[in-house]
Amino acid sequence: MQHIEFDTKWTMVVDLDKCTGCGACMVSCQAENNIAPMEDGSNKLKTLTWLLVYELNNGKDFPERETAYLPRPCMQCGKPACVPVCPVVATTKDEEGGIVSQIYPRCIGCRYCMAACPYHARYFGWLDPVWPEGMDKALSPSTSTRPRGVVEKCNFCHTRLLNARTRARAEGMDPKNLPDGWYKPACLEACPTGAISFGDSKNPEHKVHDLIKDKNAFRLLESIGMDPQVYYISRRDWVREQSDNHLPNDKH
Repeated sequence: MQHIEFDTKWTMVVDLDKCTGCGACMVSCQAENNIAPMEDGSNKLKTLTWLLVYELNNGKDFPERETAYLPRPCMQCGKPACVPVCPVVATTKDEEGGIVSQIYPRCIGCRYCMAACPYHARYFGWLDPVWPEGMDKALSPSTSTRPRGVVEKCNFCHTRLLNARTRARAEGMDPKNLPDGWYKPACLEACPTGAISFGDSKNPEHKVHDLIKDKNAFRLLESIGMDPQVYYISRRDWVREQSDNHLPNDKH
């Protein structure tokens, strides 16, 4: 797919040395985006979660063993593998900011995008959403629920971006140049350790503009050229080494 550059580039940076793996980001994501509880949470083939936290370790035994946790949302790739394979244009990357969209009414459930995504960040809705009695009253009015048979994924809480733009227009500001902190995904607000940062990486006034230049910053599977908009930071060498596929004797 042809790489498209936008004036705004919404970017997430996760400090893995601060992440404790508590899962608050996963819960807030589900609540914000009206993701129904699974009937059988142990069935990993049919679970539905837009944000998943992986556990990493250095492969050593106690007392040298170390553990890290890696939250994985949609990477919002600059060259997304999912977009060109969709036969009905249900997923696109054409909006200012670079967020990869998922248009549910167009989706026919072929799951080509799931097969193409190297990050396994897309999920198929096998079941109609069902909420326990009373929980349906707590659904977010900003996010539509999805029927079974369509693919879902993280969209950086896109409705919050729309709300921030509306606020900017109301205050006579440029909606394409939002101040730092006006647009926050739910996972960022829920993180108790402040491990997640978010903003426009092309705006020098935003925190992430400097964070992505940190010497310990990296992206997952960067060697395959997807150009993801999610960065990670870790001062531990073994964590950074696990961010990509390496041959056993690869010293680079």
